[in-house]
Amino acid sequence: MTANSSGMAASDEAVSGWSCMQVAQWLQEEGFGEYVDLLCTQHRLDGLSLLALTEADLRGPPLGLTVLGDIKRLTIALRRLQRQNQSQLEELGLKLSSIPAGSSMHPVGGEWNFDEAAGRFNGGFCSGSVLRQRRGERCESNSGETLCHSRFNGRCRQHLAGRLDPEVWKTVLSSIYVFLVIGFTSFVMVLVHERVPDMRTYPPLPDIFLDSVPRIPWAFAMAEACGVILCYMFLLILLLHKHRSILFRRLCSLMGTVFLLRCCTMFVTSLSVPGQHLQCASKTYDDTFGKIQRALAIWSGFGMTLAGVQTCGDYMFSGHTVVITMLNFFVTEYTPRSWNLIHTISWVLNLFGIFFILAAHEHYSIDVFIAFYITTRLFLYYHTLANTRAYQQSRRARIWFPMFSFFECNVNGPVPNQYHWPFGKPAFMKTLIG
Repeated sequence: MTANSSGMAASDEAVSGWSCMQVAQWLQEEGFGEYVDLLCTQHRLDGLSLLALTEADLRGPPLGLTVLGDIKRLTIALRRLQRQNQSQLEELGLKLSSIPAGSSMHPVGGEWNFDEAAGRFNGGFCSGSVLRQRRGERCESNSGETLCHSRFNGRCRQHLAGRLDPEVWKTVLSSIYVFLVIGFTSFVMVLVHERVPDMRTYPPLPDIFLDSVPRIPWAFAMAEACGVILCYMFLLILLLHKHRSILFRRLCSLMGTVFLLRCCTMFVTSLSVPGQHLQCASKTYDDTFGKIQRALAIWSGFGMTLAGVQTCGDYMFSGHTVVITMLNFFVTEYTPRSWNLIHTISWVLNLFGIFFILAAHEHYSIDVFIAFYITTRLFLYYHTLANTRAYQQSRRARIWFPMFSFFECNVNGPVPNQYHWPFGKPAFMKTLIG
């Protein structure tokens, strides 16, 4: 430790009373100035939290440091500061881990756990060790990485604590799942089209919005344009996000599930067309091959009028609303909170897209409302379970949410929004993005 930082530590003000600015000064003096913004500005690290900082905190989310040398040097500096302030640690109920000689367990980064008998935190072996012990988990160090063995319902598995395995093979399965669901949806849309109620017998149903707002002919094309822009925004985020495999897997699983539910609703109940401008006479195909050809045409055009696809009868609920809402939520969820401009643009595109769908009189208001509600609730419910790990390993999850349990069983907590350039060239992009 430098003389200045030693002077700070030995000053009248204890380290536990340091402000974020003083922690930033300590980091600068120790040679870690590049992390001042991350630790002090973004995460408001003060002296109290600095004393409790561990190597696992540096490696795992939300910090997610990736340079091994910096992690080790900063850990050594932290341990040195903690030893020099042992009395303050004891006052806070914390103390550095001490492992008996010859033990097979080794401390990893000076972690803290909670000693229920003493009513205070003591040295432990990995982050969240109390919860792991209550669930029957144990952790050990192997070649510098923390391995956690978890036992749930008599089963044992092994994973890296604080790491997010991309599990590309699961992502491939999720893409196959959504591919099959979209194909099935296209075929159901062909069947639904044949059951469209006769417009002469069943006129459009009363709808407050449609009856009050005149139809705008070009509005539906604008709604699809909003969806295309949101799609490009998400693809850019997917390209640059460090955990792109997990993001794409979640998008495929959620999108496939919502559209599978949509197949059920639009097949069970056939609503009359929402506007007289729609030419939705019932079409009967000669054989199954003709229906499959029509379904392939819908699938290849992604069901978009911009691609020349015209469908009828698939009203309950709006597939366009599902797509633009899901993309909006993924864009806002997997970008930093400070990116206010991106979030504003995403929400404006979502809301304007919904308005244009209604203004075009292509769907009833209830279609759009139900689509928005189901999409947002399913997204929030899925991510709440994934971020809290509430049911991932339970028997109840495997029964009621088998797909969620399968895809998320090895994702440990929230996915941090870390970005990096995935290609070797140009080099300046890799340095710029990280």
